[in-house]
Amino acid sequence: MSLNTQVGTWLDIGPVDQISPGNARTLPVRGGEEIAIFHTQDNQFYALVNKCPHKQGPLSQGIVHGSVVACPLHNWNISLKTGKALGNDEGCVPTIPLKVEAGRIFLLREAVIPVPTEAKAA
Repeated sequence: MSLNTQVGTWLDIGPVDQISPGNARTLPVRGGEEIAIFHTQDNQFYALVNKCPHKQGPLSQGIVHGSVVACPLHNWNISLKTGKALGNDEGCVPTIPLKVEAGRIFLLREAVIPVPTEAKAA
């Protein structure tokens, strides 16, 4: 997956058909955390930082069931909607605002591209 075009405050990261249902792809972010984009069997899309809150396992390699992903390291279940660990497990992974328009996936720019500290102060 590669970052294609910038459209206002949303970043166009490509067509929805680049991720088959039940799977995920990753998006490296220079100066930030790698993002996992999930496509569920019911045709929903979600984006999370690609690190389980338990031992930082790569969530993109986990099994997607419903709107949940099971971490491949220790089988923690993480909500794709909220990023929260489910069941008796505790922790949360950041979610990334995502929208789908005209068959393309967009991520919120501010959630993906870190704003330099000096730019925040200005």
